[in-house]
Amino acid sequence: MIAFPAPDVSDGSAVPVRMQRAEGSAQLAFHRRHGATRLKTLYQDGCLKIRLPRYLPGSPPEAILINTAGGLAGGDRVATEVDIAGATAATITTQACERVYRSAGEAATVSNRLTVGAGGCLAWLPQEAILFNGGHLSRRLDVDLEGDAELVAVEAVLFGRAAMGETLSHGVLHDRWRVRRDGRLVFAEDFKVSGDIAAQLARPAVLSGHAAMATVLYAAQEPERLLNAVRTTIGPAGGASAWNGKLLIRLATASGLALRQRLEPLLSLLLAGRPLPKVWQL
Repeated sequence: MIAFPAPDVSDGSAVPVRMQRAEGSAQLAFHRRHGATRLKTLYQDGCLKIRLPRYLPGSPPEAILINTAGGLAGGDRVATEVDIAGATAATITTQACERVYRSAGEAATVSNRLTVGAGGCLAWLPQEAILFNGGHLSRRLDVDLEGDAELVAVEAVLFGRAAMGETLSHGVLHDRWRVRRDGRLVFAEDFKVSGDIAAQLARPAVLSGHAAMATVLYAAQEPERLLNAVRTTIGPAGGASAWNGKLLIRLATASGLALRQRLEPLLSLLLAGRPLPKVWQL
């Protein structure tokens, strides 16, 4: 079971009163058995559930994470752990876009920890998070890779719903990535915007007024071989760089639809022809 930290009351103060909030945790592990990737561990608790669609023989299994709370509000906490053993492969996604509703002050926290053994391959493909006006999201991704393990990971955010005419004027988003290979830190990033988000996103060095963004990381052997193809695929919607076993892609678009239209062919390219989860298909 994944334990959430308890309030610090070492100074003798009373435990603060906490409103009822959604909490959920999930654990998944896959291993190699009888020549194929098989499910080893499945644990779900609280609002976080897991579904395993049927898949074609020879294809990597797929797991879908479902937040039955219907979204995230201030103070909600969800955590996921995924363990991919050596020489196995799997795809993890979410049922739908995650909605982050207005907060009274506390952050909605999302913690994801991924481990991939040597020769393993994990596609971490959650669908976009939609930040509503006043939303407060703190999201963390920790990855441990062993040997020549491969990772395709995406985290995407929509700042309001353009189709609904929403304007996101204030809120907080904090995204934190830490990726290690054989215990050595190979990628670290913190992205945070708060307060008058609209004004910050309008800056040319941030999103230049765009309302949707995504970060995609491909960690593998010689990812530079895909750099030109990636740049052709994303076109003017972003940029890409490759160095030291990493291929990093940034996307910024005017809407969620435009973002998805760039993400789908990009992820298909990085997955070497393996199909995207059906929940991703427009």
